[in-house]
Amino acid sequence: MSGLSLLPGLVYVIVGWNFHILMPALVWYGILLCISYYGWTLYKEFATYRMDENHLKKWYGKLTWFMYIIFSAWSLIFVMYVGYDQYHIHYIAIFTQLGAAVVASTLLVSDKKLFVPILVTLMLPLIVYFAFVDAWYGYVLSIFSLIFLFVLLYASFNTNRLLQKNYSQAQHDILTGLYNRRYFMEYMESLHERLAVNHKTACLFLIDLDHFKTINDSLGHEIGDKLLIEVSERLKEYAEDTHIVARLGGDEFILISKELNEDVSKMDPAYSFSEGLLYVIRKPYSIDGHHLHISASIGVHQIDPSFLYSKNFIREADIAMYEAKVQGRDGVIIFNQDLAQRVERHLLIEQKLHYALKENIIEVFYQPQFDKDEQVIGCESLIRWNDDQLGEVEPEEFIPIIENTGLILEVGSYVLKETFESINRWNAKGKKLESISVNVSMRQLLCETFVNEVERLIKIYFPKKESEQKIVFEITEHVFSEDMKKVVSMMNRLKNIGISFSIDDFGTGYSSLNYLKVLPIDEVKIDRTFVARLDDSKDDKKMISTIISIAKNLDLNIVAEGVETFQQLIFLTKIECDVFQGFYFEEALSKKAFEEKYIFT
Repeated sequence: MSGLSLLPGLVYVIVGWNFHILMPALVWYGILLCISYYGWTLYKEFATYRMDENHLKKWYGKLTWFMYIIFSAWSLIFVMYVGYDQYHIHYIAIFTQLGAAVVASTLLVSDKKLFVPILVTLMLPLIVYFAFVDAWYGYVLSIFSLIFLFVLLYASFNTNRLLQKNYSQAQHDILTGLYNRRYFMEYMESLHERLAVNHKTACLFLIDLDHFKTINDSLGHEIGDKLLIEVSERLKEYAEDTHIVARLGGDEFILISKELNEDVSKMDPAYSFSEGLLYVIRKPYSIDGHHLHISASIGVHQIDPSFLYSKNFIREADIAMYEAKVQGRDGVIIFNQDLAQRVERHLLIEQKLHYALKENIIEVFYQPQFDKDEQVIGCESLIRWNDDQLGEVEPEEFIPIIENTGLILEVGSYVLKETFESINRWNAKGKKLESISVNVSMRQLLCETFVNEVERLIKIYFPKKESEQKIVFEITEHVFSEDMKKVVSMMNRLKNIGISFSIDDFGTGYSSLNYLKVLPIDEVKIDRTFVARLDDSKDDKKMISTIISIAKNLDLNIVAEGVETFQQLIFLTKIECDVFQGFYFEEALSKKAFEEKYIFT
């Protein structure tokens, strides 16, 4: 605006000098220079200072006054020069006034607070001037000027409406009316810069609705969409005055607080705010006759300016939100450095797993199983991983990662092949164990190709039927939460090719007597946590006695794992446990160590 004003303004100075009316032009141009300098300071302030919301509002107020003043300056020069008709300068004044009106309607069209009063300010002097021309055409020009004003206003209003509509569609979620992911990311980029410059902070809240997919699948997407709309309305009502609320997509919502001073940005208020979010989301919903209840998992992350070297704010909040889901959903987890380190280790393990599998660094160990006479009758194959960088990684840490990443099928096939190769080798040496146990995941069991894979391996490594030798697949109680019909079908197909089944960690999860009757199970394995407390807990003794009694009535074999003391062994023997496994006898051994101690002796 300063450039568009100063360059044409020189014309008035030159014209004034030519026609000996220089002083008014110089005074006016001096005013224009002052206004332009003020505009330049506003531009520099906007370009170099990352403003918070309050500062931006103040800056916009200054900008508004700048626009009013600089366009009023053109009305002033029109009034000053339009009277010099003897030099025909009034034509220049009329033309520049019309030009200023067109410029205003073009450049200020995005803001009605600007273009409406400025257009009126620019055109009104023209309308009045033509009306006072002492000729009939003056009235005509006055009317035409008035019409021209209405045309400019009409065009500006229509363009403004179209701009606002396009802006709204580009920045808002169509379904809920909240800000969309695109707007939120743009806002966060700007906020990211402001926080670093202004040394402030903000709190990010990532919300994921629990079990929303179940509602969508059971009641339909129309009900699901109406539920999302209702949730968004509640979030806006609860937080819109203090937070930016957006929908990232699906059933994920995100909120970011306004900028906070670092000395007052404690996490206790953030946690309380999150609890309030959970409360408003938990309230019952009544949608098309359906009474719905839903909860949410919330991850909270305080954006610290000292750590703004990256833009992982959503990822870090997502990590906290996922942790809330792992801990049972319907809760709040605040991202911290301990959680970040756990996640970094998780990612490092995930990356190294691929290499470990490719290079056969993951090994199959074997833990012997004993009868009541302490004779080796079988073994369980277990996986162990020792990494150069990570050290010895516990199975409890890396197996869940294997399952979540889908590597479990590859790892399971590797363990199965290694175990069958070992059994075949031992059999060839004349050492035939009664049973060999292999842990099988639900993903393996429910995989359509798994039965064919097992059958192929049996044909390769057990060409002759070994009637006295059992191959036992250990499955956890999580099988009870799966599609039971499919599970039973897959288990029966495997039993037809000679596989037996054991329920691992029995008594810790979904146990049901009905399931024990439905599933084609041959064995139950008492969880080590019960065995470990035998010396101290009468309740655990009763629990194990009950489990063994029920298993005996169902003609099931009983294995106790985690046997570590002689007293535990004596008690388990008295209540007729069949097989024992634990550190009292032996820890899991490498293939070489197991063979040296139990096979080739």
